[in-house]
Amino acid sequence: MTSSKTRYLIFFQYFGTKYSGVMRAPPDQAMLGVQNHLESLRGKVPSSSLLAPCACWHAARKAAEKLRPSAPIKFVISSRTDSGVHALCNAAHVDIERATGKMPFSEEVLREAFNRHLKPEPIRILGVRRVPSTFHARYSALSRTYVYRVAAGCSHPSELPVFERDLCWATCRGHLSLSAMQEAAASLVGTHDFSAFRSASLENPARSPVRTLIRAEVRPTCGFFSHHCEDRFLSLPWAQSGLGVFHLPTGLKFWELEFKGRSFLYKQVRRMVGVLVAVGQNRFEPHHVKRLLEAGENTQNTVAPAAGLFLKNVETDILIVRGRAWTGLRIPAENGLVFQQWHSLTPPTGVELCW
Repeated sequence: MTSSKTRYLIFFQYFGTKYSGVMRAPPDQAMLGVQNHLESLRGKVPSSSLLAPCACWHAARKAAEKLRPSAPIKFVISSRTDSGVHALCNAAHVDIERATGKMPFSEEVLREAFNRHLKPEPIRILGVRRVPSTFHARYSALSRTYVYRVAAGCSHPSELPVFERDLCWATCRGHLSLSAMQEAAASLVGTHDFSAFRSASLENPARSPVRTLIRAEVRPTCGFFSHHCEDRFLSLPWAQSGLGVFHLPTGLKFWELEFKGRSFLYKQVRRMVGVLVAVGQNRFEPHHVKRLLEAGENTQNTVAPAAGLFLKNVETDILIVRGRAWTGLRIPAENGLVFQQWHSLTPPTGVELCW
């Protein structure tokens, strides 16, 4: 048996507040990237102080001990995210080589070992699958979906519930007009020159500004605090008595803006959010978005903060069936629930799905 590399497709999520972004940062930099932590596993075994004393402890530690590849691990990440941006489900591929005579790591061993090593960090491996050596996490992606969360109705960001901090943009300019934002968002769908929504300082000028936006949606949603706690607190006698024991922003409302496309320009999503929120605040008319697209110039300077942005999923064209890879099928990982729609696809004749 000869030494060979095995390629794996890895889905992972992270809370991006403490990182410089998903990409690797110089090791001497104060804030590291998610990739720095993903690639730091080689030769390390999680400390027993970091592992809960449970029935699976020995199995997990054994898995971590096994993960000693013969070459450094390098992640090729599908979708870049900036500092402060979160991911419900990002994707990457990695080639792992073992010494001569060693079998490739199993998918479960990799998942357990990575997660035990990453336990101190807000990073989680959601799933691991072996793929052909021709698969590329970035170039095999069919689409990427981003969701941006906005909170409206508070007079100052400090009124935002602690559970929502770093997870949304508190706009502090009154409530938003849903119909106006939806009308403006419809103008973004399709193939356009998105020069008005690109970053002039960091974007490669040779890179084409033409992009195709498959979907742009604006919808009301609820926050964690308002959904689980607000009604309960407001029903308490002292909350109704006006004694001021609790100061709850009862008019707080949340919105989600979702965008799906094959690829995006640098900060394009946050710039689109910025102008749509301005439309919702009646600072622009809905047709202003169409004018920006037609002008083809970088005139849109409102950039939404990073904290409210989530990479929701990366859609690939690969299906894993009993250890074999099949291409040409669209497999989305919605909301970080990896492979949840695979069961609805028809596999090749005579092959059964393995879950």
